[in-house]
Amino acid sequence: MPKKITTDAGRAALAAVAASDAPARTDLATAVRYLLQLLAEKAPGNSVEMRVPPFGAVQVVEGPRHTRGTPPNVVETDARTWIAVATGVEQWSDAAASGRIVASGVRSDLSDLLPLRP
Repeated sequence: MPKKITTDAGRAALAAVAASDAPARTDLATAVRYLLQLLAEKAPGNSVEMRVPPFGAVQVVEGPRHTRGTPPNVVETDARTWIAVATGVEQWSDAAASGRIVASGVRSDLSDLLPLRP
């Protein structure tokens, strides 16, 4: 299990990403992983896989457990889009409509869980 990111470290990474057009890769990675961690804490479960390559993925939302192959409910996006929707800077529906969030499966709309409050 990955080491838990502290609130202070997560907030510092989010601030560093927000303050720069070209943030350090470590800040971007920490911010993404911190927000994925918050999502997993808010919606524990195994029915949806939230992917933000290459930085991380978590399984969230209660429901049928997935164990092999590609999960039936998958959400994938890039780091900047994930940070924007997870912090409320951008609406899930807008990012999905523009194709920056790719979601498949009946449980893959995570908009009711966002924004996350670090």
